[in-house]
Amino acid sequence: MTTSTQLPVPSGGSLRAGLSDGMTILTRNLLKLKHQPGQIVATFAFPLVSVVLFGYVFGSAIPIPGGGNYREYLMPGLFVMSSVLGVMGSLMVIAKDNGLGVMDRYRSMPMARSAVPFGQTAADLVTAAGGLAIMALCGVLFGWRVHNGLGATVAGFALILLLQYAVSWIGVYLGSLFANEETAARIGPLLMPLTMISNVFVPTDGMPAVLRVIADWNPVSAATAACRELFGNPGLPLGEDAAWPLQHPVLATLGWCVLFLVVFVPLAVRRFRTAGL
Repeated sequence: MTTSTQLPVPSGGSLRAGLSDGMTILTRNLLKLKHQPGQIVATFAFPLVSVVLFGYVFGSAIPIPGGGNYREYLMPGLFVMSSVLGVMGSLMVIAKDNGLGVMDRYRSMPMARSAVPFGQTAADLVTAAGGLAIMALCGVLFGWRVHNGLGATVAGFALILLLQYAVSWIGVYLGSLFANEETAARIGPLLMPLTMISNVFVPTDGMPAVLRVIADWNPVSAATAACRELFGNPGLPLGEDAAWPLQHPVLATLGWCVLFLVVFVPLAVRRFRTAGL
């Protein structure tokens, strides 16, 4: 019978050592993409399929509050939906590495305990930025435009990436709870209601009362409304009876991001440190 020993973390468990170790994990995760062409193809295909499917199938049937082009209404929602569904990527990578014993090997190395979750979330942010750029290009090709200038446009994309980074920590934490990729994949369908019960595809005004409250306070709805406001796209709530997150969507989205980071960063780091003990 053998026992695994965990090497001590070097006193270089300082910020500099943690950043160095995190960059190593980031590089490792990005290099893995060379051996996963299917994931790269999916990154390119998803934006095109989403814009064509939702923009043209729903576009002729859904009226926009205050009027406007449905594809301009839709694109901010697709940006946000894509960033939120990125939680599954983080979850699956961590769960897969758990199943292969990679995480146990990491824990046996003299490295900063925060390096693995920080490296994974950084890699997710890099790939998300690439996917967002492709989706934006597809949107432009199919008629989406921004109307509030460069500063607001950059702020909108930065907000989307901040949200993606925040939810990727949720994925890292949840992935660390599963022993293998197959088990983790079963919770994927549970994420769909989060994006569907929102203002991504349709205004919330016509929803039943209970669903409307859920949709209005959904962080996906706040982020979508924030992007519509920053990009100058149609679909902003009309009237003073709109829920607070939709009246102040940028502030609400920032609040959700801070909440996710404050809760899940320490949970994910602690889980990596203590798992298997």
